[in-house]
Amino acid sequence: MIYSTATLPVNAPGQTRLTRAQVWEGLGQKARDAKLFFPPDECTRCEIVEESDSHWLREATILGDDVTEIITFDAETKITFFQVTSPREGVIINELFEDENGDLQLRFYCYLGLRGKAAHGPEEQAAQAWMDSDQGFKAAIQSTLKRIRELLDEGKV
Repeated sequence: MIYSTATLPVNAPGQTRLTRAQVWEGLGQKARDAKLFFPPDECTRCEIVEESDSHWLREATILGDDVTEIITFDAETKITFFQVTSPREGVIINELFEDENGDLQLRFYCYLGLRGKAAHGPEEQAAQAWMDSDQGFKAAIQSTLKRIRELLDEGKV
């Protein structure tokens, strides 16, 4: 089982300040169309195929893998992506919260297994190491916040 997490402040010094509502709007846009947030060619298809008051069903092609996810929302706090069909099984969570000083934080974390691979085997260990590295969730948070700021500048958040 893979467990990885990273947390970064939303408003680091020198950056355009984002409100909770702006970040939440951006995270919702990311859930709706991940292509807007991934580097070119990493997400080639993303569509919501079912939408209800309780969840969305999203189909996407990310890093060449076809993925179906059930997405749930806890208002202005948490978006949860349940992996229905994917090389992975489990959940990925984007959480927005204030720390003990009242500063807005964004945390990404996951509990995942790799379908058809041995638990704690070399593939899971490699995935764990990558997710924990500076190229994993930390980079994902940084790029997500950067893209939300770009959308803000474009008047789309």
